[in-house]
Amino acid sequence: MSEEREKWRKKGKYYHGQLEKYLRFLVPEGASVLDIGCGTGELLASLNPRRGVGIDISPRMVEKAQHNYPDLDFRVDDFENLQIDETFDFVIIDGTIGQVDDVQQAFQGLHKVCTPETRIITIYFNYLWAPVIKLAEMTGLRMKQNLQHWLPLDDIANLLFLTDFDVVKKGYRVLMPLNIPLFSPFCNRFLVHMPLFWKMALTEVLISRPVAVRKRSQNTTCTVLVPCRNEKGNIEDAIRRTPEMGKQTEFIFVEGGSSDGTYEECLRVQDAYPDKDISVLQQDGRGKGDAVRKGFAAAKNDVLMILDADLTVPPEDLPKFFEAITSGKGEFINGSRLVYRMEKEAMRFLNTLGNKFFSRVFTYLFEQRIRDTLCGTKVLWREDYLKIQAGRKYFGEFDPFGDFDLLFGAVKLNLKIKEIPIRYRERTYGSTQISRFRHGVLLLKMAWFGLFKIKWI
Repeated sequence: MSEEREKWRKKGKYYHGQLEKYLRFLVPEGASVLDIGCGTGELLASLNPRRGVGIDISPRMVEKAQHNYPDLDFRVDDFENLQIDETFDFVIIDGTIGQVDDVQQAFQGLHKVCTPETRIITIYFNYLWAPVIKLAEMTGLRMKQNLQHWLPLDDIANLLFLTDFDVVKKGYRVLMPLNIPLFSPFCNRFLVHMPLFWKMALTEVLISRPVAVRKRSQNTTCTVLVPCRNEKGNIEDAIRRTPEMGKQTEFIFVEGGSSDGTYEECLRVQDAYPDKDISVLQQDGRGKGDAVRKGFAAAKNDVLMILDADLTVPPEDLPKFFEAITSGKGEFINGSRLVYRMEKEAMRFLNTLGNKFFSRVFTYLFEQRIRDTLCGTKVLWREDYLKIQAGRKYFGEFDPFGDFDLLFGAVKLNLKIKEIPIRYRERTYGSTQISRFRHGVLLLKMAWFGLFKIKWI
C-alpha cells in the first residue's frame, strides 16, 4: 500500500508541488507541525518544521514515512480518537476529513493539540471535480479512493464553527492540476484568483483557529505607542485622555525630528506625570514606519497599540480595542474611520474616495474584510509582532507608512483581523502630513506589491 501511494504521488508531482508551495507560504520554517493523515511523509518534510509529527491510521504508511524521514516523528494514530499529548503551531489536515466517520467528532478532538495561537489548515477537494476525479480513477490516471463525504467549503466551515473553531479565511487553490507548460502556471498563479474561476478550482483550503482567550484582560499589560512629529500641542492630551487599560499601561513617544519643540514637550510631560510609565525616544531614521519599529522594539508589555499623535482618533476609544483583543474576538484589531459620520474637515473628499477604493482592493488581497488600511490605530499581541518581525525578510523593508508592514505580516501569520469603527475628529493642532496624491501612488504600489507577495505566489 505504501509503495502504491508513493507511485501515485509521483504521478501527481505537479499538483502536490503546487500545494506544498502554498503551505510553505502559510507555515514558516521552524514551526511545530502536526500532519494528520501524513501518508508517507512527503508533505510534512517539505515544510522543514522544528518539530514535525505525522500520524496515519496505516502502520505500513507510518513505517515507510519514518524510514524516509528519520528526523521527523511518525506514529500510528486515529484522527477521531487522537492519542497524541502535545500542542503544535500548525495542524494540517490534507484530505483526511473525507475518510472519517464523524468529522464533527474529529474536529472536536483537535483542541487537545492546540493553543490559542494554533492554526488549523484543512484541505479538501472541490466536489465540482467529483466526476473528473472518478473518471481519472477509472482510466488509471489517479489512485482509487474509498467513497468520500460531500463536503463543500461552507459545510466544513460550519463543522469547524460547531466545534469552537473560528475560520480566519477560506478559498480555493489549483485550477489546473496537470503540468501544461505556460498554461498551468497562468491558471494556478493568476486565473484561480479571478471571479468565476476560483470556485472551479480543485482544492478547498480553510484556515481556522481555536476560539479561546490568550490572557485575561485583568492580567494583561498594555503599551501605547505614540509616533509624533510636529505635534507639540497634542502630547499632554495623549497622556491625559488615554484611560488605563488592563494590569498596567505603558506610554512610548517616538519623536521624529520636529521643528516645533515636540521632543522637549515629550520630556516635559514625562516629568509632569511621574505616576505614568512614560518613555521618550528619538528616531534615527525617517517616517512613521521607522518610528513604529523603534517604539515596538522598546515595548515591554503584552498588547501593543498605536495612537497617532494628531488625536483624530480619540484616545478615549482605545479600551474598545483592548477589550476586543483580550476577549479573543480578534488577534489584529484595526480602526476604521469609514463607518461613522466624520467631522467636516476630518478627511477630505478625495481621501475618502481613495480609502473606499483601497478597502476593496485589500479585502481581495487579504481574503479578510478590511475597510481602512491607513487608520493609524492598530493593536496586536507583542508575541505576534515578534513573529512579524522575525518573518520580515519575506516582505523586506518596503513600507514607509508602517501600516502595511503590520497588515501584510498579520495576513501571512493568518491572524484574525477585526475592525472597530472610530469617531474620526478634526485636528485641533497642526496640519495633516498626508499628501493625497503622493500617498495615493504609494498605496497603489503597496497593492501591486501585495499581489505578488500574498496573492500571486
